[in-house]
Amino acid sequence: MTFHFNEAVNDVEDKQLEEHILLLEKQVMEYDYQKLSSLLAEDFREFGNSGTKYTKQDQLDSVINKNSPKHNNRFSVTEFKVNMLSPDVVLATYKTLRERDLKQSLRSSIWQNNGERWQMTFHQGTPTS
Repeated sequence: MTFHFNEAVNDVEDKQLEEHILLLEKQVMEYDYQKLSSLLAEDFREFGNSGTKYTKQDQLDSVINKNSPKHNNRFSVTEFKVNMLSPDVVLATYKTLRERDLKQSLRSSIWQNNGERWQMTFHQGTPTS
């Protein structure tokens, strides 16, 4: 097997990007208003695992509502992967387990680097059996 330095550098960069996007995904799951406001793009769209469509404003409004069930959600994340769609756009896919009721979902997010930071532009959750 031939070792190529550039491939090793790319592997390190890919791993760092994957770790960074995972950190951002976990911050989104904290449902903190300031973090969500910064992490979600203005044109953010979501198809929730309930089948409901959400915008950035919908998500921010749910954070303000202290009675929202989202405040009690804690998730574990497995099978996390990032695929580069372009130099400034990635697709993150993973599985979550909601701790309060052990419901699993398959999730996908599209993140775009706007020159200043990575922001989520799209998210979808699909319940699994």
